[in-house]
Amino acid sequence: MCSCATEAAQAVPLTIRAETPEDADAIAQLTEAAFLDAPHSGHTEAFIVAALRRAGQLTISLVAHEQATTLLGHIAFSPVSVSDGSGGWYGLGPVSVQPSRQREGIGTALMEAGLAALRARGAAGCVVLGDPAYYGRFGFAPRPELVLPGVPPEYFQALAFDGGQPAGQVAYHEAFAATA
Repeated sequence: MCSCATEAAQAVPLTIRAETPEDADAIAQLTEAAFLDAPHSGHTEAFIVAALRRAGQLTISLVAHEQATTLLGHIAFSPVSVSDGSGGWYGLGPVSVQPSRQREGIGTALMEAGLAALRARGAAGCVVLGDPAYYGRFGFAPRPELVLPGVPPEYFQALAFDGGQPAGQVAYHEAFAATA
């Protein structure tokens, strides 16, 4: 658990901690709200998190809150496979922030805490499908040798922690196909 100051001045400090079983419903509601108006969303993000949790594949799941009852953000990481056999790689996503609190640094705090937790686990690296301008701030970059079939290559990005860079196709857990 860490107490983090967000970019905007706040009266109550932001706390980031691992999710608990009691957080599951609030995470689902937060995730639905965060992606409600997102043009790129299939609106399945909450289903994906729940399916990862049920499958035991939600490796890191962190929540951000100001007070014990005010959940403001969530970030999830789960294992991915790479066709070249490289191990220790994880996929980031989704990351959700309460719509009324976006652009206050909550997502940044979750990203930093989540990536630090992956590094502490000895992960080799992380991949993400998302906005290059946002994720590039954390060191993610497109890698031509690492492919997620069916998506524009500039939106599929990787961050190696150990200096090694896999080459091949990446596959997320089947939970990413969840629709309910």
